[in-house]
Amino acid sequence: MRIISGKFKSKRITAPKKLPIRPTTDIAKEGLFNILNNTYNFTELNVLDLFAGSGNICYEFASRGCTKITAVDKHYNCIKFINQTSASLEIQINTIKKDVYTYLKSANQTFDLIFADPPYDFTTDQFEELVQLVFNQQHLKDEGILIIEHPKITPLSSLAYFVDERRYGGSVFSFFKK
Repeated sequence: MRIISGKFKSKRITAPKKLPIRPTTDIAKEGLFNILNNTYNFTELNVLDLFAGSGNICYEFASRGCTKITAVDKHYNCIKFINQTSASLEIQINTIKKDVYTYLKSANQTFDLIFADPPYDFTTDQFEELVQLVFNQQHLKDEGILIIEHPKITPLSSLAYFVDERRYGGSVFSFFKK
C-alpha cells in the first residue's frame, strides 16, 4: 500500500501477509481523499477508523495533518502493526483492540469523521447495525459524517442517514449524515 498525499506522499507500507486485511486500493483511496480534501481541514478533524486493519486510512489522514486519529480493530496483530508503523512514521494513532460493535456500544466519544471498512462478506443487516450504533450512540458531531467502504454488490442506499455514494472499481464509499 502507498500513502497518496501529504507529508508521507509516495511512502510504501508493506503489511505482513498474515494480517486478515483487504486494504483500500490506491485508486479508491485517492478518489475518497479528493472528495474529503474539498470539504475538510484535516488538521482540525477528529477521526475514527473502524475495522482499521493495516491502518492504511489512518496513515493517509496523518500524512495530511490530522493529529486526532483513533483506530479500532479486534485483531491483535493489526493493532500491533498500526502501533509499529505509527511509531516508525513518528505519528500518534490511538489504537483500541476491541470488536467494533462492542466499542461503539461502550464508547462515549464523538468524531468529525468515522470511516468503516468492514469485511466484504457483511450482510445488509450487519451494515445497518453499524449505522444505527454510530447514530444512536451519538458518535458523530453535529456536522459529522460516516463513510462505509463496501462491495458494489451490497447496496446501502436504503439505510437510514444515507446521503451519497461513490464507486471506484469494485468498491463503493457510502456516506451517511444526520
